[in-house]
Amino acid sequence: MENLDVLVLRKLSVWRNEGKKAILATVTRTWGSSPRPLGSIMALCEDGAVVGSVSGGCIEDDLIRQYTVGNEKAALHEEAAIPKLVTYGLSAEEAFRFGLPCGGTLEILLEFNPDAAALQQLVAALEQGQLIQRSVSLKDGSVAQQSIASPLPLSIDKNSLSTSFGPEYRMLLIGAGQLTEYVATMALFSGFRVTICDPRIEYRNSISIEGVAIVSDMPDDVVTAFNADSRSCIIALTHDPKLDDLALMEALHTKAFYVGAIGSRRNNQDRRERLMQHFDLTAEQLNKLRGPIGIYIGSKTPAEIAISLMAEVIAIKNGLVLPNNMQVAYAKEKLAQQAA
Repeated sequence: MENLDVLVLRKLSVWRNEGKKAILATVTRTWGSSPRPLGSIMALCEDGAVVGSVSGGCIEDDLIRQYTVGNEKAALHEEAAIPKLVTYGLSAEEAFRFGLPCGGTLEILLEFNPDAAALQQLVAALEQGQLIQRSVSLKDGSVAQQSIASPLPLSIDKNSLSTSFGPEYRMLLIGAGQLTEYVATMALFSGFRVTICDPRIEYRNSISIEGVAIVSDMPDDVVTAFNADSRSCIIALTHDPKLDDLALMEALHTKAFYVGAIGSRRNNQDRRERLMQHFDLTAEQLNKLRGPIGIYIGSKTPAEIAISLMAEVIAIKNGLVLPNNMQVAYAKEKLAQQAA
């Protein structure tokens, strides 16, 4: 499953290039609890087709009721309409009606019939891995788009709304096995583009997941070619130092937001010592290595371990600061020694 923003924008681009009327809805402000974060987008076609989401469904239903072919007076049917800010959930009655959490309020910007050529350019840039800032004028709906070096937070004032759209998150898994299959499947549903690397033909041929790229080169070469950025994660799952260590050595030199390796606390300690002894890694780079990987949930089976791992990856992707399990283990060990 590809990045949801790209999916929404691509579908909206298709509709507009087919000459269909459509709306782009963006969550611009929230107060209290809200079902979707700032910047969430949804596209609505004149025939009632919807892709993406700005709520749990009730607001989508209201927008369909107001702005599709069933309502001939809807602004959706105008060729050029000024963007409109709408607010849901100001009253307890309205919050209940639209299924918003207690105290939740959403403000949404509706763009009517976005320019087809600009949408096509935006989608093409995202497919090429570019990070784009899109600004829309609240006065006339005109759009400006430019490449940016790093993601910028959503901003809105009385004149314009600016949002950042980036290339999809990517995951590189070293080693093909049962655990890898579970992790890859969960990552796909979480919006990651997934690549599996394993030079061992007997492992590589046992795995086949639609939408996942499988490569056979040596892991260190694959990591280098992967060109990991701040929207990438690299995870070693083979338990084979000849494969994992070389991959991790390269991964720790990248900007990947997550680098981890499967194994017990003892295995991870041995791995760190090998990396420190044989490879040119700084203490700062080595501290990026996460392991044992995953959030502790008492997991035993491959599926449970995959859930634990994906929970940690997504938490860090979303900006949560989680302690490294190895560092926590050291701290507990030191406290135990001091108490003895």
